[in-house]
Formats: sequence, C-alpha cells, structure tokens
Amino acid sequence: MSPMACTFRTSAGHTLAATIYTPDGLSPTQVKKSVLLAPATGIRRGFYGAFAAHLAGQGYGVLSFDFQGIGGSLTGALRDCPASLVSWGEVDLPAALDELTRQFPAARPQLVGHSAGGQLVGLMPGAGRLASVLAVAGSSGQLAQMPAPYRLKAQFFMRVLIPASTLAVGYARTDLVGMGGPLPRAVGAQWARWCLGRGYVETSFGREVRTHQYDTLDLPSLWLRAADDEIAVPTNVEDMIRVFKKMAPHAQRQTLHPTDHGLPRLGHMGFFHPDARAVWPVMVAWLERHAG
Repeated sequence: MSPMACTFRTSAGHTLAATIYTPDGLSPTQVKKSVLLAPATGIRRGFYGAFAAHLAGQGYGVLSFDFQGIGGSLTGALRDCPASLVSWGEVDLPAALDELTRQFPAARPQLVGHSAGGQLVGLMPGAGRLASVLAVAGSSGQLAQMPAPYRLKAQFFMRVLIPASTLAVGYARTDLVGMGGPLPRAVGAQWARWCLGRGYVETSFGREVRTHQYDTLDLPSLWLRAADDEIAVPTNVEDMIRVFKKMAPHAQRQTLHPTDHGLPRLGHMGFFHPDARAVWPVMVAWLERHAG
C-alpha cells in the first residue's frame, strides 16, 4: 500500500490537500468499504497516517485530508484565510466525502472523526450517505465541565490566548500551547465561543449556522473516549450527543482505559498514535459491523 497525495476542489472554489490509501492487491473500483478520516481542529492529516495505513491493511479505502487553512490546504497568508468551523462542516467535509466516493465508487463510506471531525458532521450536506459515524474523543468541549486544573488552562487558552494572538498577528496561535497548528481567525473565534457555551455548534444555531442536519441526521454512531481525556469528559460527550436529536436515542458510548491496553496514556490525542495500535481493533470492529 502506497499512500497517494492528491487535491480536490470544494463547492466554494478552494482546494484541499488529501492522501488516499488503497488496499494492496485491489484496484480502487474493487474496494468495497471506505473511510473518510476527518481531523481534529488544527491537526494535519499526516498525524493519522499510521492509522489510515492500518485501515488500508484491513481492506478499507481511506481518504484523510487537511481542512482549509491547515497544512497542505493553506494557500496564501493564514491571516487572510476565510475558513471557519462552519465552513469546515458545510463545505470541506462534503467535498472530502465526494472525493472519497470518486476514488472508491463501489464502497459505502463511513466517517471516523477525531474531535471536531465528528462534531461537525451535523453541518455536512449529504451526511446521510455515510453508513456510520465513529466519533473519537468527540464532545461539546464545554470548558465548565472540564476538571481542574485543566479547566483553568483551557480558560486561559480560549479567553486570552486565542483573542490576543488573533488581534496581534491576524490568526490564532494555538500552536504556542501545543494545541495543533495555528488557526484561521474565524476558526479560532468560533472554537473559543463554542467551547464557552453548551452544545458546541448549537451555540451558533440561528446565527452563523442557518441550516444544519443535527435535528434530522440518523446514523449508527459510536462515541469513543479515553478515561483520561480531560476534554471529552462524560458530561461533555453527552452534551454533544444530545444535539444530534435523532441519533442520540441509539448512539453508543464506549470508554477505554489506557492501562487495559498496556498504555500509560491515551488522553484526547492518543488514539491515532502508532504506539496506541493496541486500541485500533476496537475501532476496526465498529467499522466492520457497518461495512456491509
């Protein structure tokens, strides 16, 4: 399996960078199951490379991509990038799904969304084409529910660092505290506002979000979290699930304890690290149940 870099255009006219993983021994038209691997806020697609390759080894065609303004999907100066969390969900996600379908036309796709990658699916036109949603470390990220002292760090991050750095340089310097790469102005502003309220994107219903599928989308979903995740705590996971009105009654939840898998830590970011491959069978098992 040799990953192949590609680009594709969105309905808004901007270009996104992606990587395609095709199972060995199969042509793209022979692939019967596929995964759209949607990243967390500010995280480049390369972070997910080992997991994507693992899925390809299990027979999945995989597309991972960079949201607009991140990694290979940044063109020009970051301070001029118009991307927002809303546009990531409304424009980038459906374009990525279209490209996955173009690459593997015989496969019914599933979505593996890390943090924001799962949270934003309710903004995604055409999300009903998915066979399932696996939301890894997905939650509303509500700061008030996070444990101290992490909550204090998060409050500084959202209330001080994001607005101050955006004012100073024109974009959010989230990279200064190891929270992914720097973010386009509107992404940082919405992220901070949504995490200070309830229900994440629900905070913007009727304002930046005029139409959405959170009330109507009805897909099998698994919300997978680590017991040591200080962001996707159980109350925040439930706060996000309830926004998906039709999915919520049958949404599945699972908490993994790192020590049960011989790991010292998983946290919010650890699921996709090569050292965490001991937990990957849990994720693949979900995908296999919905791959038919």
